Amino acid sequence: MRVVSANLFALLLLCALASVFYVWSPLETRLERHKRRLLAPGGGAIHQGLPADLSAKTFRALLAVPAAQRPHLGGRLEAPNLTHQTVSAGSRDYHLNEDNKGSTRREGPVKLGSPVEDGVFWGEWLEELRPVGFTEEYARGWRERARTHRVVKLEPGCGRISNQLATFADGTKACVRYGINADQVQGETLTYYLASLLGITNLPPLILSQLSADSEQWAAVRTRIDALQWSDRAVVSLTEWVSNLTGVVTPAPLRQESTGLHPVLEQLGNKTTAELLELMQWSDLILFDYLTANFDRLVSNLFSLQWDSRVMERDTNNLLKTPRGDLVFIDNEAGLVHGFRVLNMWEKYHSTVLGSVCVFRKRTTQRVAELHRRRDSRKRLLELYRDSEPLSVELGFLSDEHAGVLQDRIDRLHKHILHCRGKYSQL
Repeated sequence: MRVVSANLFALLLLCALASVFYVWSPLETRLERHKRRLLAPGGGAIHQGLPADLSAKTFRALLAVPAAQRPHLGGRLEAPNLTHQTVSAGSRDYHLNEDNKGSTRREGPVKLGSPVEDGVFWGEWLEELRPVGFTEEYARGWRERARTHRVVKLEPGCGRISNQLATFADGTKACVRYGINADQVQGETLTYYLASLLGITNLPPLILSQLSADSEQWAAVRTRIDALQWSDRAVVSLTEWVSNLTGVVTPAPLRQESTGLHPVLEQLGNKTTAELLELMQWSDLILFDYLTANFDRLVSNLFSLQWDSRVMERDTNNLLKTPRGDLVFIDNEAGLVHGFRVLNMWEKYHSTVLGSVCVFRKRTTQRVAELHRRRDSRKRLLELYRDSEPLSVELGFLSDEHAGVLQDRIDRLHKHILHCRGKYSQL
């Protein structure tokens, strides 16, 4: 009897230890992920009661499925880079279109006029308060310096382990994106230059660099590059790393329980100037992500609603904000090339997000209308890319098929804008 009791006790003890291990393993993973987030300088309800991080965990697991195991997804679907959402140090020169007076005008209720004009456009007075962000002059200067500065340190801090936070000899920093394959670096780069064509200045400056053995720029970190197993002569992208950024939660008008962001005074009239300026930047972001088919921002949240009804109450992927409230669009590797490859899977979500917005920046719609009318988006993007980036030939450009997809999305976006104007111009 004593033997039986002892065996039973041992069995119960083993079960208890197994249970602890089962619970602790994922908890330890979460704690480690949280620790990295704190330390890294880069950094309708369907199923109620699910863990808070289930949507991100399940979504990342989906993205990480090897291509050979998911032929039904219509192409490759690698895990995109997620820069950690809280950043503690970095750039000294983030340029904003404001002074003390402009900053003051951002606070409090709207008193400067109607937030919309001509039916579906943000008011001109809001355009005047909008931050310039990374101006072309500033970006050009940063690119020139970044191409000549030596990299003296590489460390984790820009999301996926294959990416690194680089420190230049002058102390400034940049995120180096090696990418799972060239598609991601190409997508990040071409997305940046498409933003320039559209006059969207929320993306940090970007350059390409080649990891050649005789490169003076990378000589000081050659041992680290070898340890990372980065291929010799691979082309990587470097984007300016900006300090004091925090996460961004999807604004109420764009959440699943809302009717969307429309030029209705009852919806916008009670917003502060700061809130309107953020919504104006969101309208640019949604148009931009639709054109590039970037599924790794708001679209991924919409997808995750299937199992997590509160996903939009948490920080949006790959979107950060300065202390003044200016949005920074980061980690655009899922755009254009990769986004176009898996378009069949994500298109219904892209269309839903685009359909939720009917108020736009007039300057953005003018650029879209011009690209629609001239039907030369491929030519203009290629010219800007080649004129601005010495390594453009090494990295390559959109295929003819993907260039056609881009033009088609421009045409569809233009049609959506016309639909909104027809609906709201008489209000």
